Amino acid sequence: MASFADKSLREVLDAFASASPTPGGGSACAAAAALGTALLRMAAAIAGVDQQSLGRIEERLIDAIDADVIAYRYVITAQRQPGDTAAEQGLRTAAVQLALRGATEVPLSLMRLCSSALYEATEIAAHARRSTVGDIGVAMALLRAAAEGARLTIDANLGALADTDYVNTVREEFRTMAERAEMAAAEAERLLRVR
Repeated sequence: MASFADKSLREVLDAFASASPTPGGGSACAAAAALGTALLRMAAAIAGVDQQSLGRIEERLIDAIDADVIAYRYVITAQRQPGDTAAEQGLRTAAVQLALRGATEVPLSLMRLCSSALYEATEIAAHARRSTVGDIGVAMALLRAAAEGARLTIDANLGALADTDYVNTVREEFRTMAERAEMAAAEAERLLRVR
């Protein structure tokens, strides 16, 4: 599979529009977050703010586009395993549970990255040039939407997982990350209003 990062925008959009279940919502969230992070990097460059950590976040987001596709393909493969005997059903159930956990980790990582990028937005907003205020706002909107989409994906996966300890741990982590991200975004917005 060729990386989505190596395809033209038209090819990527066509892949999302196809009848294939992948790429899906998780990959779309990663792409939106990568675009938002790129806009923050642009605003940082114009303001003369260091953007190295944003560059690392962006690279990981680009990788997450493909990682989500791979993770969901494991879920599909696990669901297609034979289930004629009790032993096969047990193996299929275990494989699906393991694959769903992997498919949950990708959007969870995406939420972490969005939260980190929104935190970085506060530093950029504090030094932003007036001409980039709208770009920073769009970047934050994309990152917030990506984080919310990741949360929806996680929630869908958690509903099918049997490990309640894992489910509760993940839910607590995404609640904490969502709060942290929203606080950072609110602070960045406050800083942008005074520009």
